Amino acid sequence: MSKNIVLDVNHMMSDIIGYPYGIDASQVDALSDAAAQAQRNVQKNRGTGWLGWMELPYNQEDVVAHIERTAQRVREQFDAFVVLGIGGSALGPIAVQQALNHLRYNELPAQKRGGPRLYVEDNIDPERMASLLDVIDVKKTCFNVITKSGATAETMSQYLIISELLKREVGQDWAKHIIATTDCEKGNLIKLAKENGFDLFFIPGSVGGRFSELSPVGLLPAAVCGIDIRAMLAGAAAMDERCKTSDVWQNPALLEATLQYIAMQEMDANVQVVMPYADSLKYMADWFCQLWAESLGKNVTRKGMAVNVGQTPTKALGVTDQHSQLQLYTEGPYDKVITFLKVGQFRTEFEISHGCEAFPDVAFLGGKTLNALIDAERRGTEYALYRAGRMSQTITLPQVDAHTIGQLLFFFEMSTAYAGELLDIDAFNQPGVEESKIASYAVLGNQSEKYLKKAEEMKGRPEGNPAYTL
Repeated sequence: MSKNIVLDVNHMMSDIIGYPYGIDASQVDALSDAAAQAQRNVQKNRGTGWLGWMELPYNQEDVVAHIERTAQRVREQFDAFVVLGIGGSALGPIAVQQALNHLRYNELPAQKRGGPRLYVEDNIDPERMASLLDVIDVKKTCFNVITKSGATAETMSQYLIISELLKREVGQDWAKHIIATTDCEKGNLIKLAKENGFDLFFIPGSVGGRFSELSPVGLLPAAVCGIDIRAMLAGAAAMDERCKTSDVWQNPALLEATLQYIAMQEMDANVQVVMPYADSLKYMADWFCQLWAESLGKNVTRKGMAVNVGQTPTKALGVTDQHSQLQLYTEGPYDKVITFLKVGQFRTEFEISHGCEAFPDVAFLGGKTLNALIDAERRGTEYALYRAGRMSQTITLPQVDAHTIGQLLFFFEMSTAYAGELLDIDAFNQPGVEESKIASYAVLGNQSEKYLKKAEEMKGRPEGNPAYTL
């Protein structure tokens, strides 16, 4: 069984990186009561409202068995598995696949993959759809359509294209190529699934999109590609157990939320850079960015008071972005927290060959390993930030496997819920996103009343000044 992931916040603290750059332990202690209340609120409401994701590690035995049976059928019958989804329906499956399968999974021969190629179509660029159809045979492809409402324009436009294509290429068995993941009671997709006989999985009503990776949204694509989804859920449960204390110094997700709250509210550190030092964890940063930004970027408190809070998440990749972003992080504004994702033991070791003996600054690398080099570069970056008085923290996965990934997903979700409590905002809605959707549909000419009203409202914008267009 995997060991626990570890949160190291030494380089967040002022007694390590120096005054006035870090956070003093007394600041954390001053918030200990508020943090404890945040933990109790989340724990008290688990499984209710939009906190259904907290029960996913425990209440899906029948669902998981169904996923495993379906995944086996897909693996036997299809050469490709395509996820049609956007936001949480796409970022989670991408991140987990990158973390837990071969980094060039789709390029492996079929016998080495042991499962279908995976494609996650999370955008509606027309060239992207055309390119997908160039590399798959729809007659040998299964499509997983994921949308809770069944009204997501991006996903349903893809569904319209693919369903028409399947009817033309496959004929009467076209519906056997589609699996729907949607709400169990309402929405367009559940109606289409029942009407056409699609295989069907449900997103619990109390689970929002960005918290849905440990539901069928993420578990089905993972299982299709041979990932141990039971180990992922066990890892999430292990993290949940660690979060059952209200002691801020013992609960890793609570400490994380409290430190980021202090960074935001007291130190103007309004940017968090997630920087994995492993290609396997590259897309965990993308998944985190949606979770953190959509949950915490709010303009009012629960009581309706104006606040405009939130910490902007962004991503970097070690060591790649040492050569593109690190200059800003070490010498730019003091407005960032750097979160390193570290791997304790990689799944392979690669020795650097000897050579170039005439060049000592190259030859010294011979006999060392890429493992040692990437760790040295991470430590060097951490030290450069320390020297510059910049806050950083490190989350270490002893190894990247299904259990530690389950822990990491749940850790970030719990941290987000706690941070929402501390900020006194609703971490589970996204009114800013809804405004964009309504405006988009109005532009496209949706004739429903709210879109017609929005179209009329949009006409009231000032005309553009030609002088501002070059």
